[in-house]
Amino acid sequence: MKRIIATVALLAAALSLSACGNLKNSDLANNSTTSTTKKKGYQTTSTDKDGYNVLLKDGQYVTSPIEGLTVNTSDNNVDERALESGLMSISHANFSTTKYVFQEGQKLSTTTVTDWLNRKSKSNSSGLNPQSTGTKNYTPIILDQILEQDFLVKSGNSYKISGMSLGLALNSVDYYTKGKSSTEYHQDISRAEQRNFGKQAANKIVARLRKQKGLKNVTLVIGLFSKTDKDSLVGGNYFAYGIANANSSKINEWKTVNNRSQVLPTVGNDKAINSSDSSAFNNFKTSIENYFPNISGVTATVYYQDDKLSKMSIKVTTQFFGYAQVESFASLVESSAKKYLPNNVPIEIEISSVNEVQAIIVKNSADDSYYKHVFDGE
Repeated sequence: MKRIIATVALLAAALSLSACGNLKNSDLANNSTTSTTKKKGYQTTSTDKDGYNVLLKDGQYVTSPIEGLTVNTSDNNVDERALESGLMSISHANFSTTKYVFQEGQKLSTTTVTDWLNRKSKSNSSGLNPQSTGTKNYTPIILDQILEQDFLVKSGNSYKISGMSLGLALNSVDYYTKGKSSTEYHQDISRAEQRNFGKQAANKIVARLRKQKGLKNVTLVIGLFSKTDKDSLVGGNYFAYGIANANSSKINEWKTVNNRSQVLPTVGNDKAINSSDSSAFNNFKTSIENYFPNISGVTATVYYQDDKLSKMSIKVTTQFFGYAQVESFASLVESSAKKYLPNNVPIEIEISSVNEVQAIIVKNSADDSYYKHVFDGE
């Protein structure tokens, strides 16, 4: 078992601030109990029309104790962000941003989740992963990580939890070694195996959560996320989620999630999910590559929900060093994005050298105009 401490990319940080709004007190909660400048009690952030207000405690963002806790030592880092952003999309469909405020999960402890992620055994009866059947017939680890998101409502001078979303990250490939050997083996796990295991694990988790203080009347949403192999350039996707209504000790309804993602340009015999989106990106790519000779690469990750493009994230790697070069190139990229890329979805473009992010160009929603920022290195 290990604890991963994720390094948040500068672009992601900029986008997160845009999504959550400015960190300041709202009129919902500022329960200061002292005349000092230090904030006491609970506060919330302001937010845009599409995002959740975020609950702060004593003026600080509260992180989840189980963040980054995972079984696998061969994790693909691109899965981490996909796991979180995908669960947030599922949460949006079930917990209104006008009614609930968001906080990273606080109900599941490190000890509890560690036990759940380990195999079931005589010494660990709460383990959710299957018991080992020995070295000859290896039984794969399926559940690799659990992500918790809490949704709270105002109650007097405080907040109480009213909804919870959990993301169960399920391996599509389990990597392992045998005995003292350092040779790495792997075993594929089918979608049917993921679904069957995930549904059973979800119901066990619901029954356990109902025994915890304050969670009997909470709506529980549990998503099943398929992790990619460790060499994948794109993160995994949710393929289903279940809802346990308040007071229910099991999932009452399962819903299918049709999310797909892909890296462009495609490689080998891989076909584009949508040929029009692929052509638009290729035209954009050609346009900016013809401007300067010192471009090392241009790639895009495209995301689809129900076969419709939902977001495009583009990375441009350059060999520029001068501010004037970056400024000029960023202006061209913005112009080419407006001309060639789809205008009805969020677009993220990161321009960077090997060592640093040089510029970002962002359209946060289908209705937004592009925002460009060039970093001056100071």
